[in-house]
Amino acid sequence: MTPAAQVSAAIEILAGLAERRRPAADAIKDWGLSHRFAGSKDRASISSFVFDALRKHASAAFVMCAETPRAVMIGALREARGLSGDEISALFSGEGHAPAPLDAEERERLATATLEGAPAHVRGDYPEWLAERFATAFGESAADEGRALAERAPVDLRVNILKSSREDALRRLAHLGPEPAPLSPLCLRIAPAKGRGPALTAEPAYVKGLVEPQDEGSQLAALLCAAEPGEQVLDLCAGGGGKTLALAGQMHNRGQIYAYDDEGRRLTPIYPRLERAGARNVQVRAPRGAADVLADLEGRCGLVLIDAPCTGTGTWRRHPDAKWRIAPGALDLRIAEQQELLDKAPRFVKSGGRIVYVTCSLLIDENESQIARFLEGHADFAAVPTEEAATGAGLPELARFASPHGAGLRLTPLTAGTDGFYVCVLKRG
Repeated sequence: MTPAAQVSAAIEILAGLAERRRPAADAIKDWGLSHRFAGSKDRASISSFVFDALRKHASAAFVMCAETPRAVMIGALREARGLSGDEISALFSGEGHAPAPLDAEERERLATATLEGAPAHVRGDYPEWLAERFATAFGESAADEGRALAERAPVDLRVNILKSSREDALRRLAHLGPEPAPLSPLCLRIAPAKGRGPALTAEPAYVKGLVEPQDEGSQLAALLCAAEPGEQVLDLCAGGGGKTLALAGQMHNRGQIYAYDDEGRRLTPIYPRLERAGARNVQVRAPRGAADVLADLEGRCGLVLIDAPCTGTGTWRRHPDAKWRIAPGALDLRIAEQQELLDKAPRFVKSGGRIVYVTCSLLIDENESQIARFLEGHADFAAVPTEEAATGAGLPELARFASPHGAGLRLTPLTAGTDGFYVCVLKRG
């Protein structure tokens, strides 16, 4: 397929997404199944066009003064890829499978339109209904934070210290050009690819469990748990096990981690991941009907991790379609789930133990406000100051990310180069 034909395919996929709210990856996969002539490189290029348009949807539509899939794609080619009007015209030639030629108005918009005077949510490419919340969280930096969330993310890998070291992993993956990331001592970073990224699952270092894909921010959240060998740990929202695996490494397979999730199906990926990583101190506790499968842990845990379900606003670099699918009702639902988990966790925390509350959200509603509410109702807990939590985890430099809105720390693509994360350590007296 020519690049112009790939752009046509991307516009077709965007049109389908406009008609039906669904993950972009599913729509791209379905398109590939119904257009089998497209090879793997074609599908990767089409996917890249689609995701660039989703990253820059608001600014692209503003520039072109239209919300149609065609207009958004034209605007995104300028805003996301930096193509000139002539370069875009060459893709929209109308020849073969190329999109129809640009009309006079489209050429004029490309030549003269700017984002000057556009609202922050347009300049930052995030939903208008979140504009007030972004302004509250970031003030005058809201548009800049949004733009950082609209960039392509690097590939971050966590070195599994049960099997390897960062130096060893760097040597084994040298052909991919990884670099040590700046904040996590376990993180390797591969720069964002313009097209198809590295096939990590085929790398021997991955197959043997020496490295695991995990954003540096997620790694830092796990490190701030400061899990000690020999501890009893409950991962209350273990899901696929990303942070469970990180904690197992910190604990050097000593002590016990109980991996639980109230949606048992979310635990399915954890089993092969534990085996590949060589993590032997993890018990998976899946729900069993009305049975209380965590009853024996009451008052026993030194650490309860709540990797809370959230809106995922901090992960838009990796899931740019998610920011346009999220609705206000989803935020209300997540807030209720977070409150339920925070109220549930103290049951399992022993005296002197701690809860670590983590989200990949940037919204105060899901972060500082939740902690303030929890502390009002649990006088036997106190938020650990960020400097103390960072120093206790051996990462004192993280103190500079202390939240200006309350307890805990905030990581964002703009300030930390990571996905967006919030972490707060709560200690029981």
